[in-house]
Amino acid sequence: MIPRGPAGFGSAGTTVAPMTLPVEFEAAAGKASRVTLLLAGVWLVFMIDPVVSQWSRRDQPSYLLAIAALVAFSATYLLALLEHVHYRSRMVLDMPLRRAYTYLAIMVALSVVMWIGLDQRGSGAVIYIAVVAAFALPTRHALVVVPLVAFSELAMTALVPGWEVDFYTPSIAAGAGFMMWGVKQVMARNIELVMVRTEKDRLVVEQERNRFARDLHDILGHSLTVIAVKTELAGRLLDIDIERARSELADLEMLARESLADVRRAVQGYREITLPGEIARARAALSAAGIEHELPNSADDVAATHRELFAWVIREGVTNVIKHSRAGICRVHMSATSVRVVDDGLGCETQGAGHGLTGLRERAATIGATVHARNGEPGFVLEVVT
Repeated sequence: MIPRGPAGFGSAGTTVAPMTLPVEFEAAAGKASRVTLLLAGVWLVFMIDPVVSQWSRRDQPSYLLAIAALVAFSATYLLALLEHVHYRSRMVLDMPLRRAYTYLAIMVALSVVMWIGLDQRGSGAVIYIAVVAAFALPTRHALVVVPLVAFSELAMTALVPGWEVDFYTPSIAAGAGFMMWGVKQVMARNIELVMVRTEKDRLVVEQERNRFARDLHDILGHSLTVIAVKTELAGRLLDIDIERARSELADLEMLARESLADVRRAVQGYREITLPGEIARARAALSAAGIEHELPNSADDVAATHRELFAWVIREGVTNVIKHSRAGICRVHMSATSVRVVDDGLGCETQGAGHGLTGLRERAATIGATVHARNGEPGFVLEVVT
């Protein structure tokens, strides 16, 4: 979800980015500020006309005061634009209301001084006031302020003695305000697209991190459990059967190398496990732990699309039997549509807890399978049904 203000994008709310901004967006915002200043400065060329037309009054204090006001007005206009770009670079389209109305109040006050010194020709300042109102204010405020500015200009031309009724300038002011509002909506859509893309990238990274953590748990959890069991067995055999102890140590070395290879493949993202391989591993691990076992001799009945999931079920189930169950026997039942690992051990008080079962549920969900984990009578049952 993209956070919005009270009324969302294109309305009254201020939209704030809830995440770190992309580097390219920040760089583009810096470039945009320079472009914005240039383009805004070009439009101020139209403010030269009233200065030139009233040049004959250059000796009058009111004219000189109007020129100073015009310079200050232009600077205020440019500062408002630059501040808007600054907020936009942070994915905020509306200025704080107090700040926006401060800019507008200063511009209105300066425009009054310009009207006094330059007569009706200085009234073109309302166009720039309307533009600032459109991009600085939330929509519900701009919909009131822009027409009010345009109507006020029209009323002045009708009420001020010596001024001609002018529909052209108020129309330009209203049109410029509406155009700037439209540009602001395009900015809002672009910002929303950037935020959606950034959120999508963040979710991809998070999913990959979760996958990697799950895979490492599944790989190392099983391998380290078997290594611990074989190490304990080899230690007991040193004083009883040195040759078998050497055999167990050789198995430990092989298992450690295989685990290292699995970790490397997981890091590369290419690790796969096979169902026959996991059955063979489970048989060896259970034998090393001194647990009787009944395992399927073939996986031919299982569809290719289910084999990897069934292999993970056997790995997780057998690992938990060795680590936690204190079982005397472990049975693995497998059909074309289901696999079940059952033991006669202590069971589990916290069903469904831990990374292993969470990882199994995630894998099962990808092919529409269901994971059942429950206490048996006695022992524990882990079952996946497709």
